[in-house]
Parts: sequence; C-alpha cells; structure tokens
Amino acid sequence: MTPYKDLSREELLKEKENLEQQFAEIKAKGLKLDMSRGKPSTAQLNLSMGMMDVLDSNADLVCEEGVDCRNYGVLDGIKEAKELLADMTEVSPDNIIIYGNSSLNVMYDTVARSMTHGVMGSTPWCKLDKVKFLCPVPGYDRHFKITEHFGIEMINIPMHEDGPDMDMVEEYVNNDPAVKGIWCVPKYSNPQGITYSDETVRRFARLKPAAEDFRIYWDNAYGIHHLYEDKQDNLVEILMECKKEGNPDMVYKFCSTSKVSFPGSGVAAIGTSKANIADIKKQMTIQTIGHDKLNQLRHVRFFKDIHGMVLHMRKHADILRPKFEAVLSGLKNELGGLEIGSWLEPRGGYFISFDSLPGCAKAIVAKAKEAGVVMTDAGATFPYGKDPQDSNIRIAPSYPTPEELKTATEIFVLSVKLVSIDKILEDK
Repeated sequence: MTPYKDLSREELLKEKENLEQQFAEIKAKGLKLDMSRGKPSTAQLNLSMGMMDVLDSNADLVCEEGVDCRNYGVLDGIKEAKELLADMTEVSPDNIIIYGNSSLNVMYDTVARSMTHGVMGSTPWCKLDKVKFLCPVPGYDRHFKITEHFGIEMINIPMHEDGPDMDMVEEYVNNDPAVKGIWCVPKYSNPQGITYSDETVRRFARLKPAAEDFRIYWDNAYGIHHLYEDKQDNLVEILMECKKEGNPDMVYKFCSTSKVSFPGSGVAAIGTSKANIADIKKQMTIQTIGHDKLNQLRHVRFFKDIHGMVLHMRKHADILRPKFEAVLSGLKNELGGLEIGSWLEPRGGYFISFDSLPGCAKAIVAKAKEAGVVMTDAGATFPYGKDPQDSNIRIAPSYPTPEELKTATEIFVLSVKLVSIDKILEDK
C-alpha cells in the first residue's frame, strides 16, 4: 500500500470519501462494543467455576497449620496460599504476605503507609517538601492515579524495547533524594506487552538511591499470562538480584490471581525482604486481623499447586490468543504500509499498544466511539492523562467476542485512516 503522505491532495480526498461511506454504513448498525479495559471475557471466567465447588458445608476447613479458616487469625496468609503465590511470583514463602482480592489495593496501601508513617523509620512522605515518582510511559493508568491522588510529582520515563530508559532512571534515582519510587510492569507491560531485558533488571538491582526510602514498585501482574506455548518471555527475578547487589530491601513485588481466577474475588500478595515484611506487619496488625482465609483455601484446593495454575493459564491463552491475532492481523492488513501508525505484537499480557501520527489519538478514540466502540481514553497511559504526543492508544482485546472484535477492529482502522487523512491534509 502507498503511504498516505505520498498521495496527492486529490487522492487523499477521494480515499476519504470512500472511507466515510464505509464508516457511515458501519455506524448505522448502532453497535455497542466495549474495549476500554482489560476485563476477562465470560468464557475466561467460566474456566474457574469449579472453584465454587471445592468448598461446601461438608468440607474440611482447617488449613495445614491447624487453623479453622472460618475464624480469626493468621495475619499474613495461610501457609499453603503463601506457597502457591510464592511459586507464582518466584519468591520464597518466607518473603510473602497474602492480602485480600486486589493487588491495586496493596499498592495504594503501600503508598499510603509511606505517606503517613514513612518507610522503615524514615520521615513520612507527608512531612517532606517534595516527593517524586518515576513513571515509565506509556504505562498503567491506575498506577498513575494512585500517585496523583497523594499529590506526588510524576516524572515520565520513556519505555524502550528492553524496558524503561535506564540512563534516565539511574540519573534520577542516584542523584535526587526526592525520588521515592518507580512504577514497573516488568513482564508483558501494560500497555505495550514489553518484558524487561536481563540487563535492565540487573541495572535496577544495581541502583544506588539517594533516598534511603526509595522502593521499586514491581507490579508483576502478567507473570504467568503467556499467549503462546512456544514463544514466552522470561524475566530475571528482581528480589534475588537486589539481594546479590546489596540492596535487599529495595523492591516491593506485587501480584494477584485477578486475571487467573476471578477478578474481584482473587488473592493478592506482596513479595519483599523480611525487613520490609516486618515493617508492613506493624501497620497490618492494626488494620486487620487477617484477610479472607476461606478464599485463600478455595484457591489452593482448586489449583493445588503452581503446575495446576500453569495448566489453567493455558486455557486462558487458548481463548485470548485468537483475539489478539484477529486485532493484529486487522491492523497489519489494513494499516500496513500506510505509515499512519505503529504497534507491537506482545507474547502475553492483556493489551496491544498502538501509536498513531502525533496529535491524532484523542480524535481516533472519539471517532471510534461515534461508531459504538468505547476504548480507553487517549492519554490514560501517561501521568495526569497527558500524552505529550497525543499518539498512544491502548487496545484491550480480551472482553469482546471474536465476532465483536472483528467489527471493533474494522471501526478502529477506519477511524485511524480518517483522522490520519485529515491530519495529513492539514499539514500539506
């Protein structure tokens, strides 16, 4: 296909007329398709329905340690749940605390505790003149909402194909004591699907923070969320690397089973050093007597061990893979060679990241909405919702049916073409 920028004004106007006719036809169907968030589909939720049957009124509800899971007790999670999530997140069971259903809640809690009580005896952040966080972009909007909520200054760090720009990370972390943290989705990142290289992880572990209370917020949300059996990314384990480099306390590693079992009814955890765990528990003993042990037990009885979880995730992959491939092939077939957008082909995770011509993302999302496709707001993948280039769009293929996805992709590519032509005509 000839790149749009190489077409004459007359050719572009003719192409636009043809595309507008196609757009009007599809808009007349009155569709309502939601691609705004990475929600598992009904078919995926059905995979875990057996979990509803593993506990009933006749079940033995005593965990391995002899505690009745119906009652109070066990602040940091039952032993077998610790073992399961420790295997899932590649840490020792001694380095994990089991929480409730949401890792986002654990992250919010961790920032809130640092604001009010500091980190391991350091000055509470709320008493400091300035607190800063590094934010690899594009990134996860809900991370940025947490730090924005607490009035923390956010600094954009560009993402490369091997992870964040580590020269910038090192410059900020090693020299500015106001920098207290960095948000990371290190495997199949949200939204690009990038996995940090071995060297990137090792550079993280070798950081020499100017702030003693600096922490890496390592959200390993997609650690076992592969799309392919034969093409899987591997991630170096950060806690062990930090320990080797003499920085054992530098990382908080977050995970949950939200997109493994039931979002909203999963199990979340934090993996970190024993010193950090002791610090966190001081607050937890006041905050709660313990999280939902019946839900922890339910997960362990259903999955049994990490092997059961891996087999379960293959079933998720079988549902997700054709959806990702449908979107990617639609982008390639319709936009390949036009030079009006670029995208990555992830091997796992929940999103496809699309970059339009500068200044077009908001208009593309609005155009797709006009035809009934709701997408994540343009700009959401940047702090404060401000994409400096107005070019990044997050595509979430998981929730729609394959048929809906085909139509949604058609609408999306039509929107990209129409908005891009307007932009090129404007610039000519």
